[in-house]
Amino acid sequence: MQTAEVVIIGGGIVGSSIAYHLTAAGCRNVLVIERETQQGKGSTGKSMGGVRAQFSTPVNIQMSLYAIPFYAGFDERLGHPAGYRPQGYLFCATSDKHMAYLRGNYARQVALGLKDARIVTGDEIRGMFPLLRGDDIVGGSFCASDGFVDPYSAMIGFMTWAAEHGAKLWKNTSVTRIRRDARGVCELETSRGPVSTRIVVNCAGPWAAEIAKMVDVDLPVEPLRRMLVPTEPFDQFPHTAPMIIDMSNGFHFRPESLGFLLAWNDPEETPGYKSEFEPSFIEKILTRAADRVPCFESLAVNPKRAWAGLYEMTPDHHPILGEVPQVRGFFLANGFSGHGVMHAPATGKILSDLILTGKTDLIDASLLNFTRFAEGRMIHETAVL
Repeated sequence: MQTAEVVIIGGGIVGSSIAYHLTAAGCRNVLVIERETQQGKGSTGKSMGGVRAQFSTPVNIQMSLYAIPFYAGFDERLGHPAGYRPQGYLFCATSDKHMAYLRGNYARQVALGLKDARIVTGDEIRGMFPLLRGDDIVGGSFCASDGFVDPYSAMIGFMTWAAEHGAKLWKNTSVTRIRRDARGVCELETSRGPVSTRIVVNCAGPWAAEIAKMVDVDLPVEPLRRMLVPTEPFDQFPHTAPMIIDMSNGFHFRPESLGFLLAWNDPEETPGYKSEFEPSFIEKILTRAADRVPCFESLAVNPKRAWAGLYEMTPDHHPILGEVPQVRGFFLANGFSGHGVMHAPATGKILSDLILTGKTDLIDASLLNFTRFAEGRMIHETAVL
């Protein structure tokens, strides 16, 4: 029988980051189990790749304050590119209510140590991007160190480094059962045979609830489809632009290759394992794109290049991190609600700390533990894209 100090179920960017952080902290017997033939076929490979510290809750801001500098130094630290581009995030407010919200967030961000966020006026935004329709923009917020990464490349970088330092990756392998004894988790049954371990980390993304059921845990994580539309090459809007968010309806876009990547959270979307792109979404998003950026009226889109992925949603849009009290040795890193890529470095550090030492100084880990739902301690993130 195989033995492992820690088994990570799910080889996406979160599982790969945890494998890296554990291995970097000296844990040499880490096994990552990925059911697909290749890594990144779940949410990681379908992500928009945004990273930002402009959140509304202290814990999300703190996780970003670890993650973004980590991505900035990723290539040097891991010897593999993460593709970090600090082009910023620009939130465009169209009401005084939006501005009050951004100012409150900004105050929290600065208090926690974010240095390069700032509140901007409507005139500043119109001056920065005269091609935006700005007649209703009253102001906004901008952070220069926010930006984008290449999620697939970062995931491979984490896993490659971990594998070079002793971790193992089993691809095309399913976990079929998690056994327990009086001390907690003791063994996994997999399609490659049994594995003896005392620590299992659930990193199964939108499928995390299925893994949790194997140890009789009811995990409040459900899949929600998000669709992304890349455009054909388009040079009439600057490719130095940040991620631009229209707060009037949630439409946002950023430069991607020779064109742009368009995103919008359709409020009519319902939870479920829907992984097919819905062609009718293109008209919905292009209408919003042309409304905010009039020159986008001439954007060309190839529906065959558009794609859908799954967010793993929790009731309060925050992840669930740490050990499940009633199942010793069963750890959760789930429910990132669209923020898994940007918070993967912080999650790796937090879970590694909790597994190896029982505590972490990166955040107050109790805020994100599993018991918060039963105890009525949910913390709602409102800056969800």
